[in-house]
Amino acid sequence: MLKNPTTDKMLALRLPVFAEAFQAQLGRPEFADLDFAERVGMLVDAEWSAREQRSQQRRLKAAKLRHQACLEDIQWATVRNLDRSVILSLGACGFIRDHRNLLITGATGVGKSYLACAFAERACRSGYTSYYIRAPRLYHELAVSRADGSYGRLLQKLARTDLLVIDDWGLAPLQETERRELLEIVEDRHQNASTIITSQLPVKAWYEAIGDPTLADAICDRLIPGAYKIHIKGPSMRPPRSAADRTSAEAE
Repeated sequence: MLKNPTTDKMLALRLPVFAEAFQAQLGRPEFADLDFAERVGMLVDAEWSAREQRSQQRRLKAAKLRHQACLEDIQWATVRNLDRSVILSLGACGFIRDHRNLLITGATGVGKSYLACAFAERACRSGYTSYYIRAPRLYHELAVSRADGSYGRLLQKLARTDLLVIDDWGLAPLQETERRELLEIVEDRHQNASTIITSQLPVKAWYEAIGDPTLADAICDRLIPGAYKIHIKGPSMRPPRSAADRTSAEAE
């Protein structure tokens, strides 16, 4: 990039793409036919687009998605019970704007985690913050944060995230501490942010999985009413394990 006082000032103002586009205009005679407003608009668009792309990449990195998933790559096999119009409608992120939850259920391997990550990826591309975490890891991080004094900061982070994805919920019975922590999380987010829950358990079995009737009522009352529900059917989409893999697993 050629240096002159104007571009130096643009760089000092942290407008690198603006400065680069400005230099490109100076070096190409076809821009001389455009009026002043058009040329300035093109410079502003270049800087704005670059900043939006960087922001999007930061959101995607912070989301820590398990899969590099996107709604455009979903396989629309009818046996999986996926309604294309419903998925694409949810992909417009209106449920996030309206602070409604999304509950995705189905057997292991049918694509629950992928679909949840695809919604989170779309949210990041649409300007929302997302965060993905498996339920066992969530409870572990909460326990660690209580020990090191960062518990309050972690709860604030979870509360501020526009779309929180809790994957593999209900794999094991909840302990008393885990029930209360889950209630804290869903209470903070209730009517303020959206949560995606994926689970092998049907929604009607969640009360029993939580264990304590009082806490189950409180948790489910903040998750289920008004939530969108997707139940995925069909065979597992995971590749079959080889004989060597099964032998190794049995040896362990």
